[in-house]
Amino acid sequence: MNTPSYPPPEPITGSYTADDCQFLLTPIKPEFTTIEDKERLIQSGQLHYSELIHQESAPTQAYTQLFLQLTAQYKQRLAAEIMTLAKLIAERRLGHICLVSLARAGTPIGVLLKRALQHHLGRSCSHYSISIIRDRGIDTVALDYLLQQQGYRDESLTFIDGWTAKGVITQELKQAIGHYNTTHQRRVPDELFVVSDIGGTADVAATYADYTLPSALMNSTVSGLVSRSILNSQVRPDQFHGCIRYDHLTEHDRSVWFIEQVAEQMASHHSLTDLPGARTAHQARHQAFLNTLQQQYNVSDINRIKPGIAEATRVMLRRVPDLLLLQNPQHEDVAHLVQLSQEKDIRIIEHPEMPFGACALIKDVTREAAR
Repeated sequence: MNTPSYPPPEPITGSYTADDCQFLLTPIKPEFTTIEDKERLIQSGQLHYSELIHQESAPTQAYTQLFLQLTAQYKQRLAAEIMTLAKLIAERRLGHICLVSLARAGTPIGVLLKRALQHHLGRSCSHYSISIIRDRGIDTVALDYLLQQQGYRDESLTFIDGWTAKGVITQELKQAIGHYNTTHQRRVPDELFVVSDIGGTADVAATYADYTLPSALMNSTVSGLVSRSILNSQVRPDQFHGCIRYDHLTEHDRSVWFIEQVAEQMASHHSLTDLPGARTAHQARHQAFLNTLQQQYNVSDINRIKPGIAEATRVMLRRVPDLLLLQNPQHEDVAHLVQLSQEKDIRIIEHPEMPFGACALIKDVTREAAR
């Protein structure tokens, strides 16, 4: 019996240009589930989170206005942090730089870094966005594509994300790249470069501060109209990990607009010179407080604690939140979280001693169902 022959995987661009970003993802047929059903299936162990996706809806006018306001407020700061990170990358990479952003939070950051490296630092650079999934590893078909089909040198690959908190993806990346290097006789660097590293778990960061990265407020409408990555039965072993194209949100898309807003603030002399504090100190303080929260709120699974403004925003948009903890509910950085909590009727608890601006707890839906 003949084995079916399939065409080799090809990148997609979403709503970006191919020069800005190429997603190494495979568009698949949408099979949406509700956020509530998704949470129940994940927590009960029936399905892995990567097998499920919900339909994204358009952001409200009020929420979009908050995004626009925060972009105006922080675009200059983010541009300086992008330049800082670009310079740190340039110091560690010789020759052509292949930016590999982790879809989706890393995608806009990868686009901005490519602009910074090419236009302001004069470095030859390309940018691809690929999938990494907790407990499932990195997309090895995508790595093969970059190294074998495109011919990039192992040492040119540079992994990018928007932020880190507990360091789960950092650990996943190191484990996955270690395994890939061993099985493929490769020497791909396992370093992770991020803008904001509130937990001190990334290898290289521009800041340890927990502030509102504007791109963290939005889902696909600031990430090329592409969903987070999916790995289910629709994805063949020879394909890139899957995704959904949210073309119904085209009129709400701010992906390229956001890039231009930040990029026009960049200049080669704009960067941060000193990182505040030591990474290990941030890591210890962050972990100690997470342990306190886990005990205080009787959280059985640490994965249901999502520290940092960006991660808390993800919970409010994509999961079933239980509580929202805020360092200062009146701070403008968390205005969007306050708005989302009001819309979803989620209780806010003030924790002024938190080492980060916000933390969301995901509801234990299995416990709720057992009552």
